[in-house]
Amino acid sequence: MSLRLPATLLLAGQLLFILVTLLHTGGPANDHPAVFAEYAGSRAWTAVHLGQFSAMAILLAGLFALFFALDVPAGSARWAGRFGAASAVATLSLYGILQAVDGVALKQAVNAWAGAPDAEKAARFASAEAIRWLEWGVRSYHDFAMGLALLLLAAAVARAVGVPRPIAYLMGLSGLTYLAQGWVGGDEGFTQTQTIFIVLAFVLSLAWMIWLIVVAWRTRDSRTV
Repeated sequence: MSLRLPATLLLAGQLLFILVTLLHTGGPANDHPAVFAEYAGSRAWTAVHLGQFSAMAILLAGLFALFFALDVPAGSARWAGRFGAASAVATLSLYGILQAVDGVALKQAVNAWAGAPDAEKAARFASAEAIRWLEWGVRSYHDFAMGLALLLLAAAVARAVGVPRPIAYLMGLSGLTYLAQGWVGGDEGFTQTQTIFIVLAFVLSLAWMIWLIVVAWRTRDSRTV
């Protein structure tokens, strides 16, 4: 497999994810009464979350395919790549659950709360808040799985023939930022600290993905596996 395919999928998926996420309804994410009102009024909610899922699927397909495009010698690095590819599959499964919770269940819950009579609002709000906390949990473990996939594949890239080793270091750093997101998100929710790690992950990911696609398209001969 040519390195060009996974490199293109990775960068396209990451760019699309960032662009779609910019359309996500904003608000103080941990101020639930305020942000739930914003969510209830969103008309683009379903489309945005479907777009995020599609972008993440493209990105993770690229991460999965990356292992098969690498020329990695047999041994621990190759096994790390195999486990990294498996972690990418697990990450997509967790992201699908996340979008089912956030993109469907939470939206229905906040709509029901916003339209409920005063006597029912407290119960409806409690239901929406419980779903929000479930979102925290799924998002946390998705981020852990993503971080693990990146770290394992970074170990394979570090030993791959024809790929500059600093790309692996940037991949590893981006994996660590996902692990940090998972910890903060599970403990505190969607705080400013988590936002910092999200932005840092985007910057690091774009850096190594752009570098990888330049390397891939400058390589004339593609390897078949």
